[in-house]
Amino acid sequence: MSAPHLRFDNVEISANGEALLGPLNLSVTSPGITVIMGPNGAGKSLLLSAAHGLIDPSFGTITWDGVAAHTNRAARGFVFQTTPILRRSVAGNVVFPLIAQNIPRPKRRQLLENALEAARLTDAAHKPAAALSGGERKRLALARAMVCEPKVLLLDEPAANLDPASTFELEQSLRNISGGSTKIYLSTHDIAQARRLADDILFIDHGQLVEQSQAPEFLNAPATKAAANYLKGIL
Repeated sequence: MSAPHLRFDNVEISANGEALLGPLNLSVTSPGITVIMGPNGAGKSLLLSAAHGLIDPSFGTITWDGVAAHTNRAARGFVFQTTPILRRSVAGNVVFPLIAQNIPRPKRRQLLENALEAARLTDAAHKPAAALSGGERKRLALARAMVCEPKVLLLDEPAANLDPASTFELEQSLRNISGGSTKIYLSTHDIAQARRLADDILFIDHGQLVEQSQAPEFLNAPATKAAANYLKGIL
């Protein structure tokens, strides 16, 4: 089974005359979890934002199944590094996108239950969102991104600043989600996390796609010197 086809064709993103990303060509159709890796400032977050259609390329095209990324964002969910929390219950936060889209109440209830279960937050549904721990807040953001049943989920370093127990809970949720019909793209600089989660890897450096391969090949026998140095902690 293939996932929605992500394509970057000759994509460049620049600001104030400075190239930030590209020129970049990539194509991904594989299911499961694609992990985006690279040193700080490599362009991981920018690539995710562009893939979601939040940033238009200065040159080239970004498409999902042939449709421009900025025209079909509703088919995807995005989890930012920092996500605002509404001053209401966990369930109230998660259901908000459904209310905004005028989803009928009976369907809304089932979608809410599904999202809370996927994020392992069912027992916290009536808890004030402001009282959540850092790890629970990340999973709340995950549930809110999943509640509309997106075909693709993009996450920007979702485990940043989490303790090991919270990271484990989040990764369990991601494994459960990727085991269904949702494709996941996840950025991280945590090599151990990539080993635990990744099916395939995009390695970015200085705004360029340096290497694209299956996770075992990349992590155990990288094809480029830049990737090898990165894995050794040199880059």
